[in-house]
Amino acid sequence: MSVIVVIAPHPDDETLGCGGTLLHHTASDDDVHWLIVTDMCHEFGFTDVQVSQRQIEIEQVSEAYGFTDVHNLKFPPARLDTLAQIELISAIGQVMKRVMPEIVYLPYRGDVHTDHAVVFDAVISCTKWFRYPFIRRILCYETLSETDFGINPDTRGFTPNSFVDITRYINKKIEIAKMYQTEMGEFPFPRSAEALQALAQVRGAACGCRAAESFLLLREITR
Repeated sequence: MSVIVVIAPHPDDETLGCGGTLLHHTASDDDVHWLIVTDMCHEFGFTDVQVSQRQIEIEQVSEAYGFTDVHNLKFPPARLDTLAQIELISAIGQVMKRVMPEIVYLPYRGDVHTDHAVVFDAVISCTKWFRYPFIRRILCYETLSETDFGINPDTRGFTPNSFVDITRYINKKIEIAKMYQTEMGEFPFPRSAEALQALAQVRGAACGCRAAESFLLLREITR
């Protein structure tokens, strides 16, 4: 049994990026923790309906995956770049030390959303071996509508080197994604059931299975 942390700048990133892999982990009786960085709340201009709907979605998604625990840092969405980075590093670091994950999933730094880049930098600061010796594996996931829209010519682009067969889980991944009623749309919108299925098939073709999720392995320590 392994301890896993998936870090989502916003709820839905975990499902778009590695929902099938998370289902594989929970089916294997791994302890999977969901770390949500930002939150909808009234102080950030969201309505009662939006706040209530998002909370319902988080509860439904957590139950569907069977997460061990949900950690919500409640930082302001789309404003992470306005915060002192030490605030984010400290909050994430506290969760890391409490959970002591062996495997960490995080967003790709080249994503178009600034929150993803800020979260990536903060998480990497919380994976130094001499402060977090329990971490053995660090992987970036790709997020439809974020990773595929990251067209900065100075980045190398998302080049996966690790794959997980999610053939058994792709349908449930899509069912969970649909729980985010305000985030999913009709194809060709990138956050759609058809787009999720298509990407899984493309990644599956790259590694010899019907459906897969792909990752950029940043570091792995074998002992």
